[in-house]
Amino acid sequence: MATMARSFLQAISKDEAVVPPLRVVQIEGLAVLKIIKHCKEFAPTLVTGQLLGLDVGSVLEVTNCFPFPVRDDDEEIEADGANYQLEMMRCLREVNVDNNTVGWYQSTVLGSYQTVELIETFMNYQENIKRCVCIIYDPSKADLGVLALKALKLSDSFMELYRAGSFTGEKLREKNFSWMDIFEEIPIKVSNSALVSAFMTELETDAPVSQGDYDRLHSSTTPFLENNMEFLIKCMDDLSMEQQKFQYYYRNLSRQQAQQQAWLQKRRTENMARKSAGEEPLPEEDLSNPIFKAIPEPSRLESFLITNQVSNFCGQINGVAGQNFSRLYLTKALHEN
Repeated sequence: MATMARSFLQAISKDEAVVPPLRVVQIEGLAVLKIIKHCKEFAPTLVTGQLLGLDVGSVLEVTNCFPFPVRDDDEEIEADGANYQLEMMRCLREVNVDNNTVGWYQSTVLGSYQTVELIETFMNYQENIKRCVCIIYDPSKADLGVLALKALKLSDSFMELYRAGSFTGEKLREKNFSWMDIFEEIPIKVSNSALVSAFMTELETDAPVSQGDYDRLHSSTTPFLENNMEFLIKCMDDLSMEQQKFQYYYRNLSRQQAQQQAWLQKRRTENMARKSAGEEPLPEEDLSNPIFKAIPEPSRLESFLITNQVSNFCGQINGVAGQNFSRLYLTKALHEN
């Protein structure tokens, strides 16, 4: 009997040790509506909120959420925000609502969410929650008829590098790490109960075409494209500044190596003279000399994040431009007919 119990416990511990990878984020329709309502009410101000649910195998279920109060960077207000979160979770637990934290959501403007602050928040959540996600919602895309929801998590290789604090070129080449390997996008599946699905079916109209279908043919996307171009230009300026940091570093490194070679040549000549005079040679390295002090290499994390943003803005411009061309060709065909 004791052997059977021991083998059973070993099997349980083995199952707990092998955690399946996260494949999909299943979110309730009510939680989606809460996220959209909160983000649109405060737009263009960026807001955040807590995600509640269950971690079941390879599926992360988001069953509820609640917003965080809008606060400034003040310690007392931040402490009040933490107390607010604890009080909200206590109240939800008392009414038998899922109160397990599985991540957070936040709004964004034109997809500019790839920041150091997002990574730091992820790392803080990872200390207490083994698997958590961040759901990003962009209310600016709602006018284009797009439900801009994304579920993100940090890749394991990036978290390993971030904990080590090594974002040098040598380490990145050793790990074969690129700017595309920072975030992992998890597919989102919106689910509703059978009762809600039946109610939505009742609300559907019999008309073959709705007002939303006409809105999708609206071809005026100039403000969206202009904002994307402004953000893209700003990112290119930031990327240029990051490249100037590396150019300055490599110039200093080349200058230091030249100084070291000149110093070593002088020391070797001096040692040859001392050896001829029967004296002990001096060491060829003097760590107290400033020219032998290593120059710290700038971190490449910021440039990787900016490159992510540039890729995101280019993708959005390409997508909207392609849709506009399709609308124009469709409108042209309708006019000809």
